[in-house]
Amino acid sequence: MRAIRFQEYGGPEVLEVTETEVPEPGPGRVSVDVAYAGVNFADLKARSEGYRVPALPFVPGLEVSGRVRAVGAGVTGLAVGQEVAALTEGGAYADVAVADAATVFPIPDGVDARTGATLPTVLPTAYALVHRVGRLQPGETVLVQGAAGGVGTVVGQLARAAGARTAFGVVSGAAKAAYARDHGYDEVFVGSFAGEVRDATGGRGVDLALDPVGGDTFRDSLASLAPFGRLVSFGNASSAGPWRVGQPELYPAGLSVAGFSILTLAATAPDELRALTAHAFATVADGSVSLPVTAEFALEDAAEAHRLMDTRTSTGKLLLRVGG
Repeated sequence: MRAIRFQEYGGPEVLEVTETEVPEPGPGRVSVDVAYAGVNFADLKARSEGYRVPALPFVPGLEVSGRVRAVGAGVTGLAVGQEVAALTEGGAYADVAVADAATVFPIPDGVDARTGATLPTVLPTAYALVHRVGRLQPGETVLVQGAAGGVGTVVGQLARAAGARTAFGVVSGAAKAAYARDHGYDEVFVGSFAGEVRDATGGRGVDLALDPVGGDTFRDSLASLAPFGRLVSFGNASSAGPWRVGQPELYPAGLSVAGFSILTLAATAPDELRALTAHAFATVADGSVSLPVTAEFALEDAAEAHRLMDTRTSTGKLLLRVGG
């Protein structure tokens, strides 16, 4: 079978097409004939920095859609030939991927495989940020970094559905700002945002801030909170050092800081992941949320997909078309 792998860390050019053996699922695992694989920023960090890479060579990719090829011992509730979406620990850029059965989900009725590939990472992450970790309440205000990306696109729609008074987005360019406004955001800031947020809220700040960037952006997001506000960190796109927050920052205004990782939840609390995913997938099935696929590449062109995402000009979701 075909697989995209890298044997050293570097730019998109380190991705290479290889022929390898078809993997067999062990106990509790499932193999999937891949139709589409999602492209995520975490894949770029794996390729360039070794993020969540246990050893080289490595096949990147965290999510797929397709049909169940085989099931390992002890797997129940999934059948060969069933259309599924799956969250993987890597290995999605291939004709066949393997995942834990706990992270393989039937594609909802009425949702095709192309859309199904957009679901496993982005939808549960966005749903958790709004409803589980962020606990957004009707009438509150929310500030979202990366508002035109995959997670940001869904968060804007979920925030509006949850009754947010105002959803503020932050993006890196004017074209992205227009896209974000079309997906639930009331006001979008390009680049700087800390002073703009204070001005837009009459000096109060926001009730909830969501940050996948870290570093200075994390600190500015914390400074943008209203009294009793919450900040949720869900990534470190800046590759900055670990953030630290203590009594001096939190006590004066009763602030809270939390974190979320869909991959860590999958490893530590798979039952919670399945419950979260069921709620998240339902928002797509009922039409209340959509995640546009804005670019699609053949599997062999994975490097081109990475180059596009590296430019920070992409919006929505990028996919690799694998088979079927």
